[in-house]
Amino acid sequence: MTDNGGQRHPWWRGLHESVHGADTELWPEGLLEVVPAGFDGAYAKFCDLYPEQQVQLQLLYGASQRAFERRTRVSGRVAVVRVLGNALSDPRLADAKPNEHLTLYLDEEIADLKGRLAQDGATAVSRGLNIGLTIGSAASLALLAVPVLWGVGLLGALGVTLNCTNRWSLLGAFVCGGVGAFGAVLSVLVRLRGSADQLVRRKTDGREGLVVPGQMARTMRHEGVYRVFVGWILALAVYFLLSGGIMPVFEPPATTTEICPAAGSPGSAALGTEFWGFWCAVGFVAGFNERWAFGILSRDSTRRAGKST
Repeated sequence: MTDNGGQRHPWWRGLHESVHGADTELWPEGLLEVVPAGFDGAYAKFCDLYPEQQVQLQLLYGASQRAFERRTRVSGRVAVVRVLGNALSDPRLADAKPNEHLTLYLDEEIADLKGRLAQDGATAVSRGLNIGLTIGSAASLALLAVPVLWGVGLLGALGVTLNCTNRWSLLGAFVCGGVGAFGAVLSVLVRLRGSADQLVRRKTDGREGLVVPGQMARTMRHEGVYRVFVGWILALAVYFLLSGGIMPVFEPPATTTEICPAAGSPGSAALGTEFWGFWCAVGFVAGFNERWAFGILSRDSTRRAGKST
């Protein structure tokens, strides 16, 4: 959707940037291009006296143009230009050797800029994961609603007839799986609270700037959807293992044969509440299993984080 100028509507552009990040700079700039007019000689001396800081500012200026959020791109570039301007106009740049106070100023500003960009990468990872979990949860609701509301009718149209026990068994499986999906969502959210920086380090292999934040957001969005379906599969597996009697670990408080009326048995609809409650609890615990959310974080980083607290 575009307006008369051929540009996206502001609300659509804002939604696109929240999900995918700011648009890529087609013509990125270098640090040399933002040197104030008349300061070419000062910049050359700055490169000679402070080569490490010059390289860091160059890298940060490039990283600012790849930031996930547009405001981070703007603020990062403005900050680099301001720091460079302050350094080039500082009278201590005329010294024959690097000045310790100017070096300290540059190092502090560089550390602050790195912190801003690291936070931008953590925002990209967290937002991508949250969106992926939301998409997976919406898909889970659809998967749960279709069989519950229209499953019997669809099977009937195919000529498949279900008796009372079949209906309760199938609905129990879908409800258990759906609750397991939401258990997996909660497990991931609890496990990753405050751990976005560890995810950034893992995705970039510890090297800052190796992966563009927008790419990290897309990767984590896919992983969020994947985690929801892991909860589905795990909960269904536990349901079939327990309900089929393969692993008699727990005895369900009510079975489908006890709920449904049969010859010589009036059945008990009241037991249906216990049936739903039991399998919902089993599905949630199965989906919440920490081992399935544990793989998002590396074991080493998690253990180090645990020791430091």
